[in-house]
Amino acid sequence: MRTAFGIRPTRRRFLAGAGVAAAGLSFLPRAALAGEEPRLNFYNWDTYIGETTLADFKAQSGIEVRMDLYADNDELFARLRAGNPGYDVIVPTNDFVERMIAADMLMPLDHTAIPNMANIEPAFRDVAFDPGRRHSIPYMWGPMGIGYRKSRCDGVPDSWRWLYDSDRYSGRCALLSEAGTVLGAAFKYMGHPLNTIDPKLIEAAERLIVAQKPHLRLFAPDNGQDLLLSGEVDIAMEWNGDILQAMAEDDDISYVVPREGSILWEDALAIPQGAPHPDNAHAFLNFILDAEVGAAIAETIRYATPNAAARALLPESYTGNPGIFPSEETLAACEPALYRGQEAARLYEAAWTRIRAA
Repeated sequence: MRTAFGIRPTRRRFLAGAGVAAAGLSFLPRAALAGEEPRLNFYNWDTYIGETTLADFKAQSGIEVRMDLYADNDELFARLRAGNPGYDVIVPTNDFVERMIAADMLMPLDHTAIPNMANIEPAFRDVAFDPGRRHSIPYMWGPMGIGYRKSRCDGVPDSWRWLYDSDRYSGRCALLSEAGTVLGAAFKYMGHPLNTIDPKLIEAAERLIVAQKPHLRLFAPDNGQDLLLSGEVDIAMEWNGDILQAMAEDDDISYVVPREGSILWEDALAIPQGAPHPDNAHAFLNFILDAEVGAAIAETIRYATPNAAARALLPESYTGNPGIFPSEETLAACEPALYRGQEAARLYEAAWTRIRAA
């Protein structure tokens, strides 16, 4: 197998090649029997697919894929809440999978059409946010952390303090733009559970973030890695794989999980209700779970794969990388984000609106 480690392009070259309206996908038998047109509409995070995944799927199946990008789960949820505008496959994070299931926004999966589910690691086959994997398949997982430019930081910034409660990097730091993620990390810094629904603690986190706003460069829409690469910021809250991608381009960039702990997330692939090409979508999910396909994606995007068959094909430089697969000690301090219910979601959204307006 030709590894991405040996031929890896820069992120910018990768984006230029992949494009926003990407190449193609399909699995002929189901699509042909169902009479679906050979198209699939994919709504995904930025830089979150293999270099040739879509082209390889098209070559195998003949289905043309359009890929649109979103910045965070809040944007994804808002876009689909009023009705599916035409997407067949989406990539929500675990708490939003649960939230979308509760709102009847996800289609139940036909497991008989996804035989490659047998490749999923046992720990990911039955999860609390989607029992029995009725509505989703696992895609990637990992901890949220801090990316930073080593030459511009005073040591390793291994605490949320430097983003939430300090002027040391004033004007040179960024938080993400997703309410639950930013508030959750604030709770961890303050010594509280990640998934708190206590209104007083939500208010305390709000005050903390508002007080820090004069020192923030911006709330970044999932592009902290680009801000670090361009020199616009020196320290940023970001998903681990995004920072690892940047580290491959610039050895002055590094990554750390704060000592207070962080968010342990899992992104999943799901089919939204109203998908115009559900059979093509099932074929795509099965394709993604293929061992070689999954390995190529993981090598490219630098996130931890829950695909056991794919992981078995990957080199030690991937499987032994603590930035991809954190130590048990690091994981012990992290918590999975949970869907906290409609009232909690309302409290979070209200606090976030006030934070952004302050």
